[in-house]
Amino acid sequence: MLETVKNALKVKEIRKKIIFTLLILLLVRFGSFIPVPGVNPEILSSVFATNGILNIMDTFSGGSLSRFTIFALSITPYINASIIMTLLTAVFDRLKQISKDDHKKVTQWTRYMTVILALVQGIGITIFIRTNGAFITDSMFTWLVSVTTLTAGTMLLMWLGEQINEKGLGNGISLIIFIGIIAKVPSTIGAMINSFLGKGSIFYKDANFYISLLLPITLLVAVVGIVIVTQAERKVPIHYAKKVVGRKIYGGQSSFIPMKLNQAGVIPIIFASSILILPATIVSIFFSNTAFAAGFTKWFGVNTPLYIIFYVLFIFAFTFFYSIISFNTTDVADNLKKNGGFIPGIRPGKPTAEAFSKILSRITLFGAFFLAVVAIIPNILGGALGGAQLQFGGTSLLIAVGVALDTMKQMESQLLMRHYQGFLK
Repeated sequence: MLETVKNALKVKEIRKKIIFTLLILLLVRFGSFIPVPGVNPEILSSVFATNGILNIMDTFSGGSLSRFTIFALSITPYINASIIMTLLTAVFDRLKQISKDDHKKVTQWTRYMTVILALVQGIGITIFIRTNGAFITDSMFTWLVSVTTLTAGTMLLMWLGEQINEKGLGNGISLIIFIGIIAKVPSTIGAMINSFLGKGSIFYKDANFYISLLLPITLLVAVVGIVIVTQAERKVPIHYAKKVVGRKIYGGQSSFIPMKLNQAGVIPIIFASSILILPATIVSIFFSNTAFAAGFTKWFGVNTPLYIIFYVLFIFAFTFFYSIISFNTTDVADNLKKNGGFIPGIRPGKPTAEAFSKILSRITLFGAFFLAVVAIIPNILGGALGGAQLQFGGTSLLIAVGVALDTMKQMESQLLMRHYQGFLK
């Protein structure tokens, strides 16, 4: 990896992209410390200390929400808008055709939906802050400034992410989430050390001693597993029929089609987390300090059995859904048939598509199972240790490692394009 970075820095064009990306991410971190005017930070910190759902949202925002900065909503409204548009595109054939013919139009609709969702979430967060008395001056002007600032902050983050996609290196939205998670690592490690070694910590409790030792080992094994599964792929052998054109023979070669074991990457984790956060956020904002909120937290709160069950189900659902969308077996089979390619022992056309579907179902099942295990084990251990900082450990780990690997792959592919040497050399 270090060799790849070293070689990338030697290429002027890639070096500019890396510098541009780092500057954008630095700007994102700078904005996460600019507070929304008119908020009392002491009251705000006390509110977040007693609300687990807001702490989870704070993880994705890199601490912006707990400081109530201009980027407090993070990129979550854009992710939710993308989920909605992806589902609508898969359901409605007309929208699917528009997406194929003019993808920019669908992207524009996603932006409009992001504005609406950011506005709604901004109003909700503002009402929550006002209800808990965190505003210094409780006036209509203060509310308007808060909602406008939060909505504008989300749109700015979306624009910065798009700039990374166009002029930088890596996926801009994923990198913004990545930098937010990484920013919380030092405080998380400090909290873990304090919980293990501090006065009255679980380190001295025999019942939890082995669990506390098991947690860092589990996280290390999870990182290794994520790298292996993300890089793994199933190579489907492909043969091409020979064609005689004049006096020349074409084809007759053997190749393969790589099918990634984790075809969906970290998308299912991000989608599942966003959907599960949404109802809990609504309850926390609009039903704060009520019996309904207490009951909801008891049965559907983080680390509860129902929460984990729904989390696993959403991960499986989105993994299969995204894998089917990203790898269209019918299109792949048709392209192979047009080019004279076939899987050994399987006829071209529909039988080939069915064979691809069978392989895709099997490897996707394993990939979804792996994602679910890595996501929930830190949740279970965090619940056993009673540490709120461990609630989203698996999710954060999957996103961070997945985004880092994806960015490194893009860097390697660009290096390969610029260092490729033809057969004459």
